[in-house]
Amino acid sequence: MADHQVPATGHPDMDYAEHDKTYAMFVSLTKWVVIASAVLLIFMAYFLL
Repeated sequence: MADHQVPATGHPDMDYAEHDKTYAMFVSLTKWVVIASAVLLIFMAYFLL
């Protein structure tokens, strides 16, 4: 069961550069969605109240 050894540098079949790029895109998109939501709420509070 413990016969499968993964090297300390990670699994050779993984594309770590692509993983890092995808994670950076996710973090960036999340940041912009939060900013857009805050701006929308500010505009709604100003114009609707």
